[in-house]
Amino acid sequence: MKALPIAPAHIAWDEDGTPRAPAFGDVYHPRSGAQAQARAVFLAGNGLPRRWAGRGDFTIAETGFGLGHNLLATWAAWRDDPARPARLHFVSIDAHPPRAQDLARAHRDQPHQALAELLLRAWPAPVCGLHRLDFEAGALRLLLAFGDVQELLPQLVFAADAFYLDGFAPERNPRMWDARVLKALGRRAAPGATAATWSVARSVRDGLSGAGFVCERVEAAGDKRQTLRAQHMPRDRRRAASPAPDLADAADAPRRAIVVGAALAGACSAAALAALGFEVTVLERRVPQPGDNGSRLAGIFHATVHAEDSLHARVLRAGALHSTRLLAGLDPKRVPNDGSGLLRVERELDLAAMQARLDRLGLPKDFVQALDPLAASARAGVAITLPAWFYPSGGWVAPVALVMQRLSRPGVHCHYGSDVHALRREGRQWLALDEAGRVLARAPDVVLANAEQANALLASIGAPPFPLARERGQVSGFDGPVPLRCALAGDGYALPLPGGGLLCGATRQQDDDEPQLRDAEHDANFARLQRLCGLQAPADPAARHGRVGWRVYTSDRLPLAGPLPALQTAPGTRLDQARLLPREGGVHLACAFGSRGLTLAPLLAELVAARIAGTPLPLEQSLVDAVDPGRFVVRAARAAERDAALARAAADASLATAVRSRCA
Repeated sequence: MKALPIAPAHIAWDEDGTPRAPAFGDVYHPRSGAQAQARAVFLAGNGLPRRWAGRGDFTIAETGFGLGHNLLATWAAWRDDPARPARLHFVSIDAHPPRAQDLARAHRDQPHQALAELLLRAWPAPVCGLHRLDFEAGALRLLLAFGDVQELLPQLVFAADAFYLDGFAPERNPRMWDARVLKALGRRAAPGATAATWSVARSVRDGLSGAGFVCERVEAAGDKRQTLRAQHMPRDRRRAASPAPDLADAADAPRRAIVVGAALAGACSAAALAALGFEVTVLERRVPQPGDNGSRLAGIFHATVHAEDSLHARVLRAGALHSTRLLAGLDPKRVPNDGSGLLRVERELDLAAMQARLDRLGLPKDFVQALDPLAASARAGVAITLPAWFYPSGGWVAPVALVMQRLSRPGVHCHYGSDVHALRREGRQWLALDEAGRVLARAPDVVLANAEQANALLASIGAPPFPLARERGQVSGFDGPVPLRCALAGDGYALPLPGGGLLCGATRQQDDDEPQLRDAEHDANFARLQRLCGLQAPADPAARHGRVGWRVYTSDRLPLAGPLPALQTAPGTRLDQARLLPREGGVHLACAFGSRGLTLAPLLAELVAARIAGTPLPLEQSLVDAVDPGRFVVRAARAAERDAALARAAADASLATAVRSRCA
């Protein structure tokens, strides 16, 4: 779903403190109290906390986040329950999320004020799409979906155990209670799912019945005489399946996985899986060398603004927002970083055109701003001669330190010097084998996060290669004080290093395996630095330093993040959409991030882990499709159909020519 303006809620407050929504002519909660309603209507109406007892994962989906009272009441109940599920997932949709100041006012001096303060610290910018906020060390996950429910709900992939239906009154907010919305919820119901709401309107009951729910009106106390409870019991059990083809059997799968590769993609994948209760074996062929701590080196992450809000721009936006949230929760002494913003110099548009683009896309200042050269220079601390985009959700991080932090998570077991040469299936297990055929590890799921070497392992199971390319890059730097205050990008990039100094780059050479630093590439990087912001490197070559690395990317410059398509498909299998493809159970990819690893790897690792575990996906379905390895199968099938059509047309033309010749 492309960017659409998100208008935060306009909230009016009565003299007694009751919040109202003038746009809908309704109140946010009854005068008897929001917390009382949350406990009596939504928790009790869904049989909670009894129904979640002993579960590994439990998912609640809510229509209408409002002021977050239902979330906070559920969070408190989860905290207080010794039999609580190991992980609680809370998916909530709202077209008009509240401003932070309204959230603070709503929960001031309330029973769950401490939890509300944690929510406020993580409250995201009003950007259309999904925002995943983690609490309780990741055991409680809030997936906020900002956007119109009719547009956004079809893009969400989850299987809910319980539904909270809490929009404004059906007659005042009919889009929230539309029969198509309720049917979409029914398609996202896990077996045995329940639903609850304060509304007993006939339209709501009919809509839920049409979505496969059996409804029951229940006597209530307080402002409502009756409330509604429902259980999902569809007549056609096939329609009760999860919307994602790889979620159905995930709940029964053993919580063990192998990750091949311990660089950024592998480390993030391992941490994401461990957070979902997996014991993860990481196999890395390299052995760390002295000096591999990478403390002097860093890399940038940021979003981008595209005139048509392309798939690339939308994926990068989601990734940058997620990376910013991740870094905000890390100790900067362990993982040096600065997530306070990044400037990107604009070389084609003037300031008026930049602002017009932002206005058209509806992107808020919390996410991106268009700055004139004077304002950009003041923020950067150096002279910027062109206008620039400022991304508050951007900055830099020391990647090796981030990798080590991700690999240190409990449940992650890293084995260096373990070179995987082949994969082999044995029942429901995948075996990772070394060069001599010895088993290095076995698990039901394996994630290939080893860049271009993933193709060699895919070949070992008979899978075709993906279109991957590899390019060499060199970054350059020097020590000493620099006036640059924040990460800067444009023609190349520059960033101030922790403790002083500067890093800039980077060069690009395809199919170049030379690991040694080159003076000519230092010169090229420093020339770009001077063009970017006027800074000059020391004249003494001995004062320069740098590093060589390699980027791996696909032909369409989007990563591979998701399950491997099936090696064989039955005749008649639909190949026109990646989401419908059958899969080679247990093999997943997380690689080919190119130069955008720090922006994309943390979020897309979470996507891969969620698809393995069957938990709510942190990206909209269209973006899941965009990075799905199956997209290349779809394109190949379309190309084959096109070629076949052209061949048929040519044959028909040839036949027609022959007939005309004979007739003549």
